[in-house]
Amino acid sequence: MKMNDKCPVCNQIFELEVGFYYGTAYVSYALTVALSVTSFVAWWVLIGMSVNDNRFFWWLGFNIILLIVLQPYLMRLSRAIWLSFFVRYNTNWEAEKPEDPEIDEIKVND
Repeated sequence: MKMNDKCPVCNQIFELEVGFYYGTAYVSYALTVALSVTSFVAWWVLIGMSVNDNRFFWWLGFNIILLIVLQPYLMRLSRAIWLSFFVRYNTNWEAEKPEDPEIDEIKVND
């Protein structure tokens, strides 16, 4: 569940500020809704739905187990998506190092 503090390749800081990843709840919610809708459509096409039996409840159980198993992956993916909203990919990352907010703050205070 723990993420690196910095990228091991380019040294980009992953937590830009305290509480930065609170917004990932929205991204994670969107991912789980999309995954649930996808599994529902797949279940409907492959197995079918009917009001005469319990297929909906079987899908519901399957979906709950699927989301629990995929939770660590969805958490990491949502963090990566959230980070990509605020940190753009730099094609010249080898020559241009990312800014370190702690060092910039020390320079301002001196």
